[in-house]
Amino acid sequence: MRTVLKTAPTSEPISLAELKLHLRLDSETLAGNLTPYTSLASGSHAVQDNYTVHVGTGIDVLGKEAIVYLRPVNNGTGGTNDTRIEESDSLSTGYAAWTGGAFTQVTEANDTVIQEIQYTGTKRYIRTASKVLVAACEFGADVIVNSAVTADDDNLTDLITEARELVENITRRQLLTATWYAYLDEFPDVNFIKLPFGNLASVTSVKYKDSDGTETTMAVTTDYLVETNGEGIGRIVLPDGASWPTDELYPSNPITIEFVCGWAATASVPKNIKRAVKLAAEDSYYHGDRNEILRPAIMNLLTNYRLWEEF
Repeated sequence: MRTVLKTAPTSEPISLAELKLHLRLDSETLAGNLTPYTSLASGSHAVQDNYTVHVGTGIDVLGKEAIVYLRPVNNGTGGTNDTRIEESDSLSTGYAAWTGGAFTQVTEANDTVIQEIQYTGTKRYIRTASKVLVAACEFGADVIVNSAVTADDDNLTDLITEARELVENITRRQLLTATWYAYLDEFPDVNFIKLPFGNLASVTSVKYKDSDGTETTMAVTTDYLVETNGEGIGRIVLPDGASWPTDELYPSNPITIEFVCGWAATASVPKNIKRAVKLAAEDSYYHGDRNEILRPAIMNLLTNYRLWEEF
């Protein structure tokens, strides 16, 4: 089996801020590190029984620490304000409520209490969205971003990717969602095909070419079944009574399997794998000077996550 990466992961198992904290790097002052942004301007916001009118401006928080502040001032008689944090990979579209981002409902009893929630999600942009009931409420929402930078930021970002790829090579896993092609020269003698990298999410297609180059797309359920098998090895399996095609196959990469694998979110990556990525990035940052200490630690952290089967 030969594999080719089609779509690389769009996120990393650790953020730039996490690596900086691990390496204890910060060359800025507190005032220089913290940058305030207004998501929703303070003012009187009218009754709206939805989260689509009183929405704030998206703030870029990728690779940074961020705290969202809800600043209520005054609720009208009987008025309530429900505010939540929303996240998206796009500045202008695709926002959805972030789990854990709901502020305590603001009523007349607590309409002078400032609330804060630290954003710990993985999306690039966040904003607030608010629903106001019964009477207009005065409030606003700010985002404080810890955007501490050093001259090494670009280098550190590259080291995170390098460290992730090292851990992937050691474990033989795809850590975060990516799309791959797998090429076979022939169908197996057994009733299954094992797919590499673990954490199989889905099989997009199974196609084969006959000797004339005519391509056929096999039908899921009828021609094959998909076993995702959790964090283990995923498989394509023949249904009961089915068999692999017996056509004479094309001489070059006749069978193509497109599949998606990897943990769907950074938060789902096991903590020991994240720690290994940090140590691998640390080793590269110090040009391998700590290899004798860090490499055994990395291997120990990854022991339980290595995939040993051959493909």
